[in-house]
Amino acid sequence: MAIIEQLVNNKYAIYCGDCMEIMKAMPSKKIHLSIYSPPFGGLYNYSSDERDLSNCYDYEEFFKHYAFVVEELARITLPGRISAVHCADIPSSNSGQDHLTDFPGDVIKLHEKHGFKFIARHTIWKEPLWVRNRTMTKNLAHKTIVDDAAYAGVASADFVIVFRNGGENKIPIAHPIGLTRYAGECPIPEDLKQYKGWQGSQIENKFSHWIWRQYASSVWDDIRMTNVLPFRDCKHEDDEKHVHPLQLDVIDRCVLLRSNPGEIVFTPFMGVGSEVFSAVINGRLGIGAELKTQYYRQAVKNLEFAETNKHHDAWEQIEAFENYASL
Repeated sequence: MAIIEQLVNNKYAIYCGDCMEIMKAMPSKKIHLSIYSPPFGGLYNYSSDERDLSNCYDYEEFFKHYAFVVEELARITLPGRISAVHCADIPSSNSGQDHLTDFPGDVIKLHEKHGFKFIARHTIWKEPLWVRNRTMTKNLAHKTIVDDAAYAGVASADFVIVFRNGGENKIPIAHPIGLTRYAGECPIPEDLKQYKGWQGSQIENKFSHWIWRQYASSVWDDIRMTNVLPFRDCKHEDDEKHVHPLQLDVIDRCVLLRSNPGEIVFTPFMGVGSEVFSAVINGRLGIGAELKTQYYRQAVKNLEFAETNKHHDAWEQIEAFENYASL
């Protein structure tokens, strides 16, 4: 296995190298949860490395190579366990006359081909002006509807597509005292906090019921868009574009809901370490692979923070992280 750098301890194992080579060396049926954001069908280019999945010649070639990733994920994931994919519709251009490609739909078809069952789709709402100011997308400009609304677009949502691997899940993902932490902007009503960690009948657990209603919604409308790991220092001159890392609220919801404490969370496209970071601070074990050295080294820094703050409880650690991330 061609590893450029690695860092392994009793909380996580992260590798700088090709995720295909790393997954090939992993044993079968050991991963409890995978969560990741793949290159969006060639929409973004992360590096000039010929092994980089974002460097495929076209959309069809991307899916030809992405299929090898999904095939390996099916092999290393326990039967009946979950893989969550963050994705979005793909615009053809930023010309103001673009069209959209149903990338999530093609992701679903590919996973079903390799034995995964499509079980859920969460829509991550994004405020239109925020998207316009961040991307300068022409079809989101107010001027477009003034001139010709035939070319007006929308602030396309992100999606988390949830799959369950084939077979029976023999280790229940149990929450015997319900859900105890909420990842999102909407505040939990004060009168419900007395039920946190409720030891009685879970029918009475109003705290967990409130969280569950938000998590079970098909639309997640209170994801904090800026709640991401630090990443700015790892941009390299050969980057065509740099994408904001996946929001920790999104990852935390998947980790907290879809895995048990102490289980293994894997990401084949680690970036700056967001999924592994979430696994660590939420009491899971994280494994990540990242091809690009600059991203990997930023992930090392971010995970060092998680390690140095592991003595805090979850709420204190999150608060400490948010202070750190805002620096």
